[in-house]
Amino acid sequence: MTNQSSAKALDGGWGWVIVVASFFCQFLAYGSPMSVGVLYPEWLDTFRQGKGMTAWVGSLVSGIGLIASPICSACVTNFGVRPVTVFSGVVVSGGLMLSAFAPNVQFLIFSYGTVVGMGCGLVYAATVTITCQYFDKRRGLALGIITTGTSVGGFICATFQQVLVELYGLEGCLLIMGALTLNIMACGGLMRPLNVPEYFLKQKAALERTTEQKDIHREKPPIKEESINKNTLSSVEKGLTVSDLLMSSDTNDPLSYEKNFLGSSSLVKTIKNNKHTYSKYIATTAELLQDRVFVALCMAIFLFDIGAFPPVLFMEDVARSSGHSDGTCLVPLVSIVAIMAGVGKLVLGILTDLKFVNSLYLYTFTILGSGIALLITPIANNYAALAVLSGVLGFFSGNWSIFPYVTTKIVGMDRLTHAYGILMFFGGFGIVLGPPVVGWIYDCTESYDLAFFFSGACVLLAGFSLLLAALPCWDKPKKDHPRPDIKYTSNCDKVASVA
Repeated sequence: MTNQSSAKALDGGWGWVIVVASFFCQFLAYGSPMSVGVLYPEWLDTFRQGKGMTAWVGSLVSGIGLIASPICSACVTNFGVRPVTVFSGVVVSGGLMLSAFAPNVQFLIFSYGTVVGMGCGLVYAATVTITCQYFDKRRGLALGIITTGTSVGGFICATFQQVLVELYGLEGCLLIMGALTLNIMACGGLMRPLNVPEYFLKQKAALERTTEQKDIHREKPPIKEESINKNTLSSVEKGLTVSDLLMSSDTNDPLSYEKNFLGSSSLVKTIKNNKHTYSKYIATTAELLQDRVFVALCMAIFLFDIGAFPPVLFMEDVARSSGHSDGTCLVPLVSIVAIMAGVGKLVLGILTDLKFVNSLYLYTFTILGSGIALLITPIANNYAALAVLSGVLGFFSGNWSIFPYVTTKIVGMDRLTHAYGILMFFGGFGIVLGPPVVGWIYDCTESYDLAFFFSGACVLLAGFSLLLAALPCWDKPKKDHPRPDIKYTSNCDKVASVA
């Protein structure tokens, strides 16, 4: 598709179909992982393992997508949005169905935690990238709509999975959820790409080099087949489709590209050619780690995810263990957390756009509020109190929506992508480690009280450390750095990688 047609496709038209398809992709992919707290008590009863060991399932399914986000983004960049979306639908569905036959928790950690988690990461990267390609001025609105799919999915699927478990058992619930998740493939079929992926461009370049080498070493004039190949190459330059490109690449030696790619000499050449890029990356990372506020933000997101994520997994078991869940509650606590997280994303995003609101202090306030709610949770003496605290924790967990604004305020727009990748790495490890640590504390004490006190202390420590590091009294007098103005651009690579 030409640049002119791509420009016409921005901010409307088929882009709204992309938004709807992306919304349902995230709804279907994240529905079960966001409401995994409903399945957690069932796994405890089925496998009779410790809470710490079983908690690895829920922590990995949410954290591994963040840790592997560079891999997911690279897959989307090289293979395209549509193939990755279709493949991710197979991965998520296969992981859910495979989990129905899990003989133990260790197998469940692989099938549900790792496989489903990687599939969700691929879905997220693909949907955000294609949305950024189709929208420019309305990009914020479009991204807000599609990312709300995770919260809506968690809200609806929590109750839905609870009903399925009662009717068909744990195995039937996972099989039905896996079958429904296959609809991601249908949504992926609607994601018409605006640009040819890099993988096919590399195939085209390799095909042209192979053809040139054959022409040089061939003494006889080219035969009719070669003229057909040349016509095919010219059609590639004029806008060849993906299927035509794959068919034309098969007419040449299929091993030539693999030999060049897998050869040790090619690997050495690649490293030498990118030596400057690697050095620049290391230098930029070192420069970021010298920033006091950025280091505090890395520590804050790590500690926040260690403490604030476990309630999503453990809240239902807390209600059951304390005797507050009598089976008459129509809305699970996990659903309350999910829907309030969606509300928090919208409200906090609106507050951040106000000129008199400092996004860094607002983010710090949400962290401190979450820490206080976690400390109060052990003294809740009824289900209504737990429901209110779940809503508060869910609302403050919506601070993910303002996290890019906070990062931009600290490091600037030029280094946003680099810094955001580092922060997501710390956040992913926090999500992975948090639930198992809380579960092990329960296994040792036979009570959630100390576990939630530990979680609240971690979150409060994150908030106070970030607040102290952000105080202006530490800085030497210098010129004020105004908040950077957001300029709309059709180049969506940076925005997609950050989102």
